[in-house]
Amino acid sequence: MNILVTGGAGYIGSTLVPMLLAEGHRVRVLDLLQHGGEPLLGVWSHPGFEFIRGDIRDAATRRQAVAGREAVVHLAAIVGDPACARQPELARAVNLEASLALVEESRAAGAGRFVFASTCSNYGKMTDPGRHLDEESALRPVSLYAETKVAVETALLRSDPAPGWSPTPLRFATIFGVSPRMRFDLTVNEFTMETLTKKRLVVFGEQFWRPYVHVRDAARAIGLVLAAPPARVAGRVFNVGATDQNFQKQQLVEMIRPFAPDAAVEFVHKDEDPRDYRVSFARIQQELGFQITRTVQDGIAEVAQLVRQDVIGGFDRPCYRN
Repeated sequence: MNILVTGGAGYIGSTLVPMLLAEGHRVRVLDLLQHGGEPLLGVWSHPGFEFIRGDIRDAATRRQAVAGREAVVHLAAIVGDPACARQPELARAVNLEASLALVEESRAAGAGRFVFASTCSNYGKMTDPGRHLDEESALRPVSLYAETKVAVETALLRSDPAPGWSPTPLRFATIFGVSPRMRFDLTVNEFTMETLTKKRLVVFGEQFWRPYVHVRDAARAIGLVLAAPPARVAGRVFNVGATDQNFQKQQLVEMIRPFAPDAAVEFVHKDEDPRDYRVSFARIQQELGFQITRTVQDGIAEVAQLVRQDVIGGFDRPCYRN
């Protein structure tokens, strides 16, 4: 297929694009390169790769990007609660307004498939600690980031079911692992890096739950949706992860401890956290056959090796954080 990947130089995108090219797709990336273009160097000379540097908020750039595309994978966003809280107007302009405009322009350009990167943060705080949340559970966004994701999901699912139109929101678990565009502001990566480099870790709200998924498995899930018959994924939401990869922060710390047994860990107890959720990933497993290939423990080990061997260095540099 001819595929557009917005945000293709980002954490997920720079892992996804080489996968799609290896499968024989022709991939056009639209990215502003806010965190640099180095993650794309490995695919730059590939004959199936095309790049547009531009801002998704610009209408002419969007129209140029979607022209001739059969599928759109929309990853570009101001990602994460802290980044959105810091620049709320920008977050709304990019995550909501530009995303909704991209949906309409993609349909108008004849791009039948539209895969939207959403988040399990949409679930907010679970009301029943004994139950895993699934795609039919109520959405309770407690941050601007999640609010914008819910709004775009809603618009996608309510869009007119035109022939060939196949919108699919994917609610990703918290992502971890090594990517060409590395991030050290994600829980597993950050905890591992700080434990090894600083020998000290401060953990807030250790008792609250989150699901986790490796960045390569997140990219694989996108590829799986693109390869599925449209009838199986059109208008369907899928949580992306594995049910046995729901963990409390204190459990993550116990998995990391063997890599730095001399590190000091301080738990700062919080009685209330706006996000606390365990998620079921049965739908994507049963309906699309998705299985993860890397666990949280695998991710901790690979990040620890990256840090120990000082492969990239400067772990506190802004380019590794959103």
